[in-house]
Amino acid sequence: MKNFLPIVTLVLGIAFCFSACKSNQTEMKSEMQKKVEEFAFFELNAPELIAQLSEKEKQLIPIFIQIAEIMDQLFWKQTFGDKSILDTISDPYMKEFVVINYGPWERLNDNIPFVPGFGAKPDGCQYYPQDITLEEFNAFDNPDKGSLYTVIRRNEDGSLRTVWYKDEYKEELDKVCELLDDAIALAEDNGLKNYLIQRKKSFQTDDYFHSDMAWMDMKESKLDFIVGPIENYDDKFQEAKASYESFVLLKDEARSKDLGKFVSMLPQLQKELPCESKYKTFVPGTSSDLNVYYALYYGGDCNSGSKTIAINLPNDDRVAAAKGTRRLQLRNAMQAKFDKILMPIGQLIINPEQQGDLNFDAFFWNVTFHEVAHGLGIKNTINGKGSVDNAMGTEKTSWEEAKADILGLFMVMKLIELGEITNITKEEAMTTYIAGILRSVRFGAASSHGKANMMCFNFFEKADAFKRDGNGQYVIDYEKAYQAMNDWAELIIVTQGNGDFDFAQKFRNENGGITKTLQADLDKINSSGIPRDIRFKQGIEVLGLK
Repeated sequence: MKNFLPIVTLVLGIAFCFSACKSNQTEMKSEMQKKVEEFAFFELNAPELIAQLSEKEKQLIPIFIQIAEIMDQLFWKQTFGDKSILDTISDPYMKEFVVINYGPWERLNDNIPFVPGFGAKPDGCQYYPQDITLEEFNAFDNPDKGSLYTVIRRNEDGSLRTVWYKDEYKEELDKVCELLDDAIALAEDNGLKNYLIQRKKSFQTDDYFHSDMAWMDMKESKLDFIVGPIENYDDKFQEAKASYESFVLLKDEARSKDLGKFVSMLPQLQKELPCESKYKTFVPGTSSDLNVYYALYYGGDCNSGSKTIAINLPNDDRVAAAKGTRRLQLRNAMQAKFDKILMPIGQLIINPEQQGDLNFDAFFWNVTFHEVAHGLGIKNTINGKGSVDNAMGTEKTSWEEAKADILGLFMVMKLIELGEITNITKEEAMTTYIAGILRSVRFGAASSHGKANMMCFNFFEKADAFKRDGNGQYVIDYEKAYQAMNDWAELIIVTQGNGDFDFAQKFRNENGGITKTLQADLDKINSSGIPRDIRFKQGIEVLGLK
C-alpha cells in the first residue's frame, strides 16, 4: 500500500493537470469564439441590380473580384507579411480572427496581440524596416521617402533606400495588369474603359493622378471599381504609406438621382460653417458627385477590422481642387451596420422616450454628409504653415475624421432647416448621431475614426449634451447638443486652420480616451452580445456569377 498510494496520487495529479489544461484550452477557444462572433456575417449581393446589367458588364465583375483578391494579398504583405501564420495556428477561431484582423493584432482593440508569441504591432508595419527609428528616418536624405507609393528598405550595409511599389510588388501587379487588359476589352462604358486604361498605367508607374482624374469623369457607368494603394491609416509611423484595397460596386441609379441636388449646394454650406470667415475661404468643387451604391466585394485594407460604409475619394488635393471628389454611399453595408449594431445599441443605451428618434434614414444622412464634409472646411493654414495635412502631421487623420463627423451632422441640420431633407427631424439626426458615436468608439484608440469619436463623445458629455438617468440610459438635451455641435466644429476648423499640431496632440491625449463612465457603457453594450462590426460572405459564387 505504501508503494501504491504515491502511484495513485501521481496518476490523479496527471489527470487533474490534463483536465485543467483542457479546461483552459476550452476557455481560451471560447474567448476566441466570442471575439469572432463580434463580427456579424452579412452577404454582399444585389440580384435585382445585377439582373439589369448587360452580359459584358456581368463578365466584368468576376475579373474585378480577381483583381480585388490580389489587392487583398498585397495588403497582407504590407500590414503583416505573408499568410503563413495561418498554418501555425490550430485553434480554428483564433485562425479566423487572424483573417478578420489581417494579422495577430486586434484592430478594434488598440491593436493588442492575441496570438501567443507576438508583441506590440510595429507602427510601420511592413512599409519600413522593423528596427527603423524616427531619428534615422528624419536623417535619411531621399526625396521619395515620404511618398505614398514607396517602401523603405535596408541595403546590405544597413543604410536605407526607397523602393517604389511597382518594383516591390511587381509579380502581383503584373498579374493585375493582365486582368485589367481583359477588363478593358470588355468595358462598354467609355468612362469606365478610360479609367481602367489609366489605372493600369498607374500600377506600372506609381503615378495615380491621371487615373484619379479619369475616375472623376466616370459618371455614367453602372459598375464602379475602386482599386489601388489608397488610404494611409495603416502606417502609424509616418501616416505616409498607402495600403492596397479594392471595392467592387454597383450603382443604385434611382436613389442616386435623389442625391444629385446637394452637390450644387456645397459652396453655400461652406459659407454656413460655424467659424470666422477667414477659416472658410476654401471653395469646394461642384463637379463632385454623390451617389448610392451596393457593395459586391471588399478586398485589402477596407476589409480589415471595421468595414467602410461610405467613400470619399480621391485623396489627392490636386484632383479635389480641379474636379472635387466623389462620394459613394454603400447602402447595403450601411443598412447591415444599422440593423445589426447601431439600432440595438440605441435601444440599450438611449432613454426609451427618445428611442423613437432612432432610424435608418437619419443614419443614412449622417453617414452621407460625413463623406461630403471631407470636402469642406479648410485645406491650407491661414498663417503660412502650408497645407493642413502637412501642418497637422500625425494628428491629421484623427482630426480630419472628427471634422467630417461633426460637419456632416452640421450640414444635415442645416438642410433640415432649409427644407431640403424632409424625411427626418433634427431630433432624429442628433439621437441617431449620438448612438452612432458609441458604435464607432468601440473601434478603439488604434483607429483614427475611434480617436475622433472619443474626442467628440467627451466634448459632448462635458457640454452636458446628454446625462444618464437612473437606469444609466442617456437623456439628450437637444439645445445643449446643438450648441456642442457648433462649438466642436469650430474648435476643429480653427485647430486645422492654425496648423496647431501641439494643441491638437495635447487635446487628443487629454480627451481622446475612454473615461470610466464611458467604459461602463461599453461594457454594458459588449456584454449584451451586440456585434462590434460586420464581415462579409462575398465572391463570385455568392453573386451567382462564373
